[in-house]
Amino acid sequence: MARLGLERSVVDAEVYGRTVRRFGESGVILPTIGQLKDPGAIPADIRQKLRSVDPDSPHPLNLFRVHWFNDAQRTSLSDVPAHIELPPQLTGVPARIVVMLGNRFPMIHAHKVLAAYGCLVPRVVSGEFDPTHHRAIWPSTGNYCRGGVAISRILGCRGVAVLPENMSKERFDWLEKWVTDPTDIVRTPGSESNVKEIYDMCAALDRDPANIIFNQFCEFGNYVVHRACTGAAVQRVFNQLAEGHPATRLAAFVAATGSAGTLAAGDHLKAELGTKIVAVEAAECPTLLCNGFGEHNIQGIGDKHIPFIHNVMNTDVVVGVSDHATDTLFVLFNTAEGRKYLVERRGLDASLVSQLGNFGLSGLCNILAAIKSAKYFDLGPDDVIVTVSTDGGQMYGSEVDKALRRYFGNRFDAVTAGEVWGQSLAAATTDNLLELRHIDRKRIFNLGYFTWVEQQGVSLEEFTMRARQAFWDGLLDLVPAWDGMIAEFNAKSGASA
Repeated sequence: MARLGLERSVVDAEVYGRTVRRFGESGVILPTIGQLKDPGAIPADIRQKLRSVDPDSPHPLNLFRVHWFNDAQRTSLSDVPAHIELPPQLTGVPARIVVMLGNRFPMIHAHKVLAAYGCLVPRVVSGEFDPTHHRAIWPSTGNYCRGGVAISRILGCRGVAVLPENMSKERFDWLEKWVTDPTDIVRTPGSESNVKEIYDMCAALDRDPANIIFNQFCEFGNYVVHRACTGAAVQRVFNQLAEGHPATRLAAFVAATGSAGTLAAGDHLKAELGTKIVAVEAAECPTLLCNGFGEHNIQGIGDKHIPFIHNVMNTDVVVGVSDHATDTLFVLFNTAEGRKYLVERRGLDASLVSQLGNFGLSGLCNILAAIKSAKYFDLGPDDVIVTVSTDGGQMYGSEVDKALRRYFGNRFDAVTAGEVWGQSLAAATTDNLLELRHIDRKRIFNLGYFTWVEQQGVSLEEFTMRARQAFWDGLLDLVPAWDGMIAEFNAKSGASA
């Protein structure tokens, strides 16, 4: 943990020079964080050429699609990031619950590719990472490793995915098509809750100096890129929703803990709009709620530890959501019988129901947490809650079959659909919800000591400095510093679109 990913200058001129030459020869141009925050700043010639580039290919120009502003086809820009506003007939609350769609991102159909870019590129332009020699190691319980493999492939280096063996089949199917060597898929024991096993594998891989570990749980590039880009994207959506309605307020931003990268958007929104930050975890593994432990199937949210880049002292609420609810709702939203029930028996608009496949398991978890938060705070029609769906249902097709066997005996009909609606959605309550006091924040913060200081070798000073908001606000200075380094790097490589 000696390297925190915070370099602001070139640390190895020789590596830097080799990388400049490599990117110049391969035509790789790196977008700045500012361009990913506001894609309108991307040069017009690149935007024009992107129209003919397959968004699911390892084409270098797809780096300029690693943002929230892709349209439905992911070939052009949208003025406002893609989102779905859920009606009260679905949520059961008068507050406006809005879901940002992560499946509009290129290559992996998930917004974690943004985090991967934010972690890798600062190491490239500082000469810390050598794509001609190093392997990029991407530890993950969800989509981050896929994003890392995609970015690595574009940059012409080997990307290694480290993830639990029991993650969805669709994740592994994708990885098998994108890695350059089958041994670059490393399966660790367990499933979503087994983060330490991932850390242990990374510790073993780190003994090889050719491997560079990009641990999303402690890479500050993850925090910075989400605070700068995702925070601004959410604010853009809110501004559109509030246009002409001065009483409208962004009451809360809701995101599962996971690596805590996405939660960084909440720091931006709280500073700009006074928004509450709601962190979400599985009720079956209530780490933040009560220092608890367990297993669950809400894939992509991580648990049993406190990420190093989680600004715990700025978090307002913790909500636990059961994987029984997310698993069964996924069946309701992604089967013909379930969708028929929603239209014919619940009276939901068919066009809305057709869009429910945009929500993966963690997205459903976030939606339920938003509903619980709206009920707890008695939010009304002038209140907006924004959350995210990291990926869409396409990454969990095999999970429908598992849930049908586990919960429904392979039979799902209108009666069963009604039971799911009642138990998992309409009956959502304010249980497993904690509004954090200062002492609660300190408890959660201190819990991270055992992972990061005792297990991962972080110094006590590095650990405790994160208790101050000034530390997190100071990280924003990295954006202009890194953007300047990226611009200089591109100029030296001479790569052109």
